[in-house]
Order: sequence, then C-alpha cells, then structure tokens
Amino acid sequence: MIKVSELQSKDVVNISDGKRLGMIGDLDIDLENGMIRAIVVPGSGRFFGMFGASQDYVIPWSQIVKIGADVVLVELTSSTTHVPPNSTPFRNSGSSDGYGGNSGGY
Repeated sequence: MIKVSELQSKDVVNISDGKRLGMIGDLDIDLENGMIRAIVVPGSGRFFGMFGASQDYVIPWSQIVKIGADVVLVELTSSTTHVPPNSTPFRNSGSSDGYGGNSGGY
C-alpha cells in the first residue's frame, strides 16, 4: 500500500524519451469504483501550481509502467492529455464526482 503523500513526492519520468515531467500534483479518482483514473503533473512553467500558463499532463493510470522508491515511470503516447490550467480533467457532464460541480464541497 502507498499513501497519496508518498506518491506525490515521487518524480515522474517518461520512459520513451527519459524526460522528467515533474512531481504528481493531483490524482483523478473514480469515487464510485474506488480507483485512480489518472495522475496529474503540473506543467513545467508553474510555480507552486499558481503562476504560469503551461499545461498540465493528465496521465491515465494505464500509462504508468512502474512505481519505484523514488520515481514513477510512465510511457506517454499521443493520447496523453495536456490540460490547460484551471480546467477539470475527465469532466463528465451530469456526473456527481466532484468535477462537474454537482456534488458541492470541491
């Protein structure tokens, strides 16, 4: 078992080109099924997630190759999503998963 805080302290590296993408900033969680759908890595131009106009990497769980002691290895493909700042990844209209604004508290 791994804690979210431990996961967020790991570097994310793309094995396709060896590029360090950054550290995990957020998780996209399917609350209904209790599963992580994706990890979100803030874009490189951001400072504490607040300043800058770079885009986040939204990396589906299926693209995680290995979670090691210090690093998360991912294999990015052309389907990896770059999400503009302040947007909501995987938003499903009409859902109540916290992303659509229907459940409140988020």
